[in-house]
Amino acid sequence: MKELDLGTEKISRLIKKFSIPCVISMIVAALYNIVDQIFIGWSEAGAVGNAATNIVYPFTVISLAFSLLIGDGVAALFNLFLGAKNEKKVNKLIGNGLVLLIIISIALTFIGLVFNKQILDLFGGDPKEIECYNYANDYLRIICYGLPFYIIGQGLNAVIRSDGSPKYAMFATIIGAISNIVLDPIFIFIFKMSVKGAAIATIIGQILTFLISIFYFKKTKHFKITKESMKLNYSICKKAISLGLASLITQLAIVIIIAIANNLVNKYGYMTVASTGVTYGVVTPLAVIGICMKVFGIVISIVIGVSLGGMPIIGYNMGAQNVMRVKETIKYILIINFIIGLFALLIFEIFPSVIINIFGSNNSKEYMEFANYCLKIFLGGIVFTCLIKSMSILLQSMGSSLKSTILALARDVIFFVPTIILTALISKSIVTMLWSAIIADILAFITGVTLLRIEYKKIEKLSLPKI
Repeated sequence: MKELDLGTEKISRLIKKFSIPCVISMIVAALYNIVDQIFIGWSEAGAVGNAATNIVYPFTVISLAFSLLIGDGVAALFNLFLGAKNEKKVNKLIGNGLVLLIIISIALTFIGLVFNKQILDLFGGDPKEIECYNYANDYLRIICYGLPFYIIGQGLNAVIRSDGSPKYAMFATIIGAISNIVLDPIFIFIFKMSVKGAAIATIIGQILTFLISIFYFKKTKHFKITKESMKLNYSICKKAISLGLASLITQLAIVIIIAIANNLVNKYGYMTVASTGVTYGVVTPLAVIGICMKVFGIVISIVIGVSLGGMPIIGYNMGAQNVMRVKETIKYILIINFIIGLFALLIFEIFPSVIINIFGSNNSKEYMEFANYCLKIFLGGIVFTCLIKSMSILLQSMGSSLKSTILALARDVIFFVPTIILTALISKSIVTMLWSAIIADILAFITGVTLLRIEYKKIEKLSLPKI
């Protein structure tokens, strides 16, 4: 990739070049968790095992959140430096990012291993559900050993993409995911390791991704890691973190959603009666919500991949003050993500049972009933969600960290959290509370359009002749 290409090449061709590898990388990364759930669902652990992984899932998302905080923040600043032809700080930026990733990975590994009980309790684990709780504890403990490889590998992935090597970043992620897919059935079914086997297969894949990403340092295009570059610089770290804050919040918002939903399920699951006259209980909705969030994650991964693919284009042309190319890129990305959201909505509304049966068969009537509600209602605003997530990343790419952060908070925290708590408290029903997602989607979409319009007016001034 020649740097000049970002300022002159056809926008549609650039988006295709950067987004396709990025989309594949994001989907493959999301498959780490969804593949585990599929194989666990077909194992002897079944729905109980899936409920257990749903309890642990928020902690893995927290790890990814901090990885993207550094990785995406460094990538955004990297592109802005290149666009402005300011290459002196590039080495320092990448070196500082690597050091921050190492520090964060060690800290989270320590927290996960020392405070495992508190983590499970926080995310809806109930010691009274003995089998589920034990599965969750086993899964969390093993996953923690792979966190340093996962966090550093995912963080470097964003840097590699921004350095003009999206295919290499894709390759690193794919190798890890393929390893996970191959090893899952071996450990789960052949070695009879159940949930523990899924966790071991996952960390082996993460180690492979990490090793391939580290090897990239021998063939970088625009930066070089040195001892000097790894000495932390406050101003560079602060700027990179501010630009990556939206990515952090986007992921942490998922954690908040799952944590609150899981705890509300624990409180109202036995109070909500299915059409069969039997209560949904706790394990069934926990398993279903976990599956729902993983399916949701696949769609959002595609959207984020498309949006991140536009980040180098937007960042470069923002630095070069080429406003028209920035606007054209944003238009293309929003149209693509609208189509993705519409397609996902049709699948969720028409084929919910088909999706659920991928994660195991012989499910109870209550299980299938709640699963249908979850896909049709909880994910009913997926079109708006896709555009919200896309606009947040676009604002981040334009260097507007504050607006990006506000939008990242809007859907999942500002609107969703109070709405789901309120609907659950009033109705005492885990079915009624699902409608809160659509309400939050609509309100956050309006917020996103408003913030993007404000930013549009701001960047238009860049193209005006200076007096």
